[in-house]
Amino acid sequence: MMMKRLFRPRREAGFTLLELLVVLAILGLLAAIVAPQVIKFLGQSRTKTAQVQIQNIMSALELYRLDVGHYPTPQEGLPALVTAPQNEVGWNGPYLKKDSGLKDPWGQPYLYKNPGQHGEVDVFSYGSDQQPGGTGEAQDVGSW
Repeated sequence: MMMKRLFRPRREAGFTLLELLVVLAILGLLAAIVAPQVIKFLGQSRTKTAQVQIQNIMSALELYRLDVGHYPTPQEGLPALVTAPQNEVGWNGPYLKKDSGLKDPWGQPYLYKNPGQHGEVDVFSYGSDQQPGGTGEAQDVGSW
């Protein structure tokens, strides 16, 4: 007796449309949950970066004051930390390597007040909205 083999048609390899839709739905849900958290952390990281940069600028201002005897005038501003002001005796800088360190994470120059409202001098940024006050990424970040 001879046995006949039964051949079944082989199923094509791959995914069905239903399987693909389920995977896309899961990915969409994950994106909806994760995206707001990523955006929140990005805003927090810019604020923290601004705080660290302001601390660096304040340290450079202290070195400037030790060498020159006073903080830069409001007219000289923070660029005096990178480039020597005219007729300034005792300047031993640059106190910051690049003038790009004088811009906040939102691309605006840091603000400088001499005399300051919170200390001898104030260095600050108004945050993402460039307006006083605010919360989150739009909050003010300062040396105080």
